Amino acid sequence: MKTKIKFFALALFGIVVFSGCNSQEKEKVQNIETLYDPVAENAVEANNSYKIGDQVPNELVCMVNDAFMAKIQIPIGVNGKIYYGCCNMCVETLNEKETARMAVDPLTGEAVDKSEAFIVLVNKRGKVAYYKSEASYKNALEAGKIKS
Repeated sequence: MKTKIKFFALALFGIVVFSGCNSQEKEKVQNIETLYDPVAENAVEANNSYKIGDQVPNELVCMVNDAFMAKIQIPIGVNGKIYYGCCNMCVETLNEKETARMAVDPLTGEAVDKSEAFIVLVNKRGKVAYYKSEASYKNALEAGKIKS
């Protein structure tokens, strides 16, 4: 009889201990889930209907690959300016190479800082072009240098 009572007490103790651990795991999962904001993500996805010739937000462009990525990229602060990359390699490249942070305006041939550029979607594959300003882009359109 004593053996059965000990076994029952041990089983009850085990259930209490394991259920306590399980509730802590659920709490951790719940805390992680609160960090995810589906409203903010849906707001970004709702605006991903960009067409060729549209200006695209800097934060949706990988500035190393010069590609529209349709989702928020990793912000990289360099010399007080914010650039965006899609992966750790891009973060390193933007930090280390000034050439990765610069582009050439297709109309004027001037050097353009990618963080300050007017960025336009160029093709269906997501390629982007960097213009010195919106006026430079509009001049390129008027001159027939690009198709809208």
